[in-house]
Amino acid sequence: MKHGGGQPVNAKLNEWIVEVDIHTLQKAMEAGEVSSLGLVELYLERIELYDHAIHAVLEINPDAKELARLLDEERQSQGSRGPLHGIPILLKDNIDTADRMHTSAGSVALANSVAAEDAFIVMQLRKAGAVLLGKVNMTEWANFMSAAMPSGYSSRGGQVWNPYGPGKFDVGGSSAGSGAAVAASFAAAAIGTETSGSIVNPAHHNSLVGLKPTVGLLSRTGIIPIAHSQDTPGPMTRTVADAAVLLSALTGTDARDAMSLASEGRGLQDYTSFLDAKGLQGARIGIPRWFYQNLNEEARLVAENAMKVLREQGADLIDPVSLPCEQQAAAWNIDVLRYEFKKDLNDYLAKLAASVPVHSLEEVIAFNRAHVDAALVYGQNMLIWSDETSGTLTETNYLESLHHYQKFTRAQGIDHVIAEHQLDALLFPCDEGEDIAARAGYPLLIVPAGYTAEGPMGVMFAAGAYSEPTLIKLAYAFEQATHYRRPPVL
Repeated sequence: MKHGGGQPVNAKLNEWIVEVDIHTLQKAMEAGEVSSLGLVELYLERIELYDHAIHAVLEINPDAKELARLLDEERQSQGSRGPLHGIPILLKDNIDTADRMHTSAGSVALANSVAAEDAFIVMQLRKAGAVLLGKVNMTEWANFMSAAMPSGYSSRGGQVWNPYGPGKFDVGGSSAGSGAAVAASFAAAAIGTETSGSIVNPAHHNSLVGLKPTVGLLSRTGIIPIAHSQDTPGPMTRTVADAAVLLSALTGTDARDAMSLASEGRGLQDYTSFLDAKGLQGARIGIPRWFYQNLNEEARLVAENAMKVLREQGADLIDPVSLPCEQQAAAWNIDVLRYEFKKDLNDYLAKLAASVPVHSLEEVIAFNRAHVDAALVYGQNMLIWSDETSGTLTETNYLESLHHYQKFTRAQGIDHVIAEHQLDALLFPCDEGEDIAARAGYPLLIVPAGYTAEGPMGVMFAAGAYSEPTLIKLAYAFEQATHYRRPPVL
């Protein structure tokens, strides 16, 4: 299985790269069976062969091969840096990289914007030895541009399609490109971002593991924002083990992110120690039935089967449980996002190079109006709506909404039900309940649970702040008992 150094890709390796996990890639490189350069070439060949039907990858890092070659030399002379040494990773297009790639949030207004500095999490990836393979498409402005815009569309990159059924199944948003690319084995893993569902939703639709961490556990510095009270990056992978590897590399306290400072001492350097195949034994898991009521029959059966697996693996299901806030959730507005978007985006845009045509939300709106055909296929009503705010975060409505959401989703939501029933976690079907966790700033971990006529389906574990070790343990045990994920036929 020798490959690397610019040799032609052979059929055996091209088949091997599909679904391969990070641990296996690392073992193969250590054994000299493949090089990091060889992995980059394999993934690039898959992108060239198949991405024309999926549109997940916006641009390839022109330095990817050279980065891989240098990491191969370092492995030979100094040894491996760790689990991510030489591993090709894709990044969502709202994550800054100080290289020859662009960071645009999918907008043609930022199509030529090159970041002056790496995002904090990109620095962490480089330190761990990952190869930044490229940027992937996303729903433009992280789906905060237009209520009419479909998931996975951007003016810069067009429409991302679900590899399990292009044009048939929802690809999910806004980390659509991250989800589709990892599902199609275009990289070992990808980094997405979530404000409310944007990691777990595409993971659900693409039969992936999606880990949305506690807000602040991972720095947001250098990421084009929606709202600082809810934004977080997170890994999108094909296995729970790979998500744990990436989370371990991405954590770190960042002085430029106040919420990162608030989480100091809560992040761990190795989340793989929680990968326990027997992790469901004795676990207490609550079933919030209010979130199951709108499932169709197929999805209901998938969810019930997941519960059956949990019981068989030794979990104690408390069924049903109720969150005091659950019936209010459907009526919640998005005022917090509306107010924070203008302030946070203006702060980001103001720091961009003078050559970039926009440096404020107002200028983005004006640019789009001046380039209607390219920029406004679906309009920009949400951008305009946000720009109507002061941008100072002093409005009473904003302050009251922020307090209301955090109070109800924590003390009358996730914290309440977990304390009431002494639970380890809650189990949600699909990505139901993501909005409560998003407003609370709490973590979610979704894992493949089966397939329906509407495409792949996941189930999601949720718990309180900094409960990532518990969620990883539970999700890993479920994954190892089922192995539901299967690759799409491209």
